[in-house]
Amino acid sequence: MKPSKLITVFVAALLLVALIFAFSPKKEAKNETSKAAQTTKALPKKIEVTDSTGKKMSVPTRPSHVVVFDNGSLDTIAALGESKSVVGAATKNLPSYLSQFKKIESAGGLKEPDLEKINALQPDIIIISGRQESFKDDLEKIAPVLYLATDNTKVWESTKSNIMTIASIYGKKDQATKKINQLDKNITRLKAKATKANLSTLTTLSNEGQLAAFGKASRYAIINDTFGFKNIDNTIKASTHGQQISFEYVLEKNPDLIFVIDRTKAISGVTSETSIANNELVKQTTAGKNKKVIDLDPSLWYLSGGGLQSTQLMIDGVEKAFSK
Repeated sequence: MKPSKLITVFVAALLLVALIFAFSPKKEAKNETSKAAQTTKALPKKIEVTDSTGKKMSVPTRPSHVVVFDNGSLDTIAALGESKSVVGAATKNLPSYLSQFKKIESAGGLKEPDLEKINALQPDIIIISGRQESFKDDLEKIAPVLYLATDNTKVWESTKSNIMTIASIYGKKDQATKKINQLDKNITRLKAKATKANLSTLTTLSNEGQLAAFGKASRYAIINDTFGFKNIDNTIKASTHGQQISFEYVLEKNPDLIFVIDRTKAISGVTSETSIANNELVKQTTAGKNKKVIDLDPSLWYLSGGGLQSTQLMIDGVEKAFSK
């Protein structure tokens, strides 16, 4: 073969290799990485958000060192795929569904943050809720403090607002919106079932055999106000700890359905000595006779709520009322 032909063949071979490389998956992967990098760069270093009190504040976007005391916010961060950004939490008071965070640094208890430990963690932002509100001023000396709480008068609306606040900080509003839309559909479906069943409902908190009831605009208002279960007593006063009631009251009201959250188990992990369902007066109610005394996951209901994961888990929990 003549030298000129050899050169032509060699050049053609080089062009073929170049074309194959240009359209290879590796090149496409690089392009995707480049696009992701551009998206990250497009986010501002800081973003203005509004906390649950209506206060506007500036916080860093895509924070890499976050201390979280609100478990609902913690589960939203996890659901958005940003768990690695959390460097500290109240690890001794984590609900069971957030057990993956037990390996991170403890930032103190739910009601008593460890200020020295938090300062050592050098967080970009600290997320709190009502239980830590009295420490807010001290925490603000360490890092920006974002206060996110659930409004019991509009539970789902405030939950969605808190979720979108966190999503905006991480640049994941589209992802959060899709998840919220799915939850909206699930809530609509559950509400239709609850309305059709028309069961008179009593939501209670058990604490070492003592009972408290919750009604409209209360701590567990999501059961009635959002999920659509009919409250048997609309005179129950809204309270964080509920209205104290007796077992005689339960029998007198005679609900079709009783939801029970065991505070003792939530705090200690040990079930209370006496199950509410086994109480002799409760057994005489319609709920007791029809096995409609439903134990809700105490670590979820007492220690968390107001997040992407917890809202779905709460839906799953109350749906047990239709499976017995």
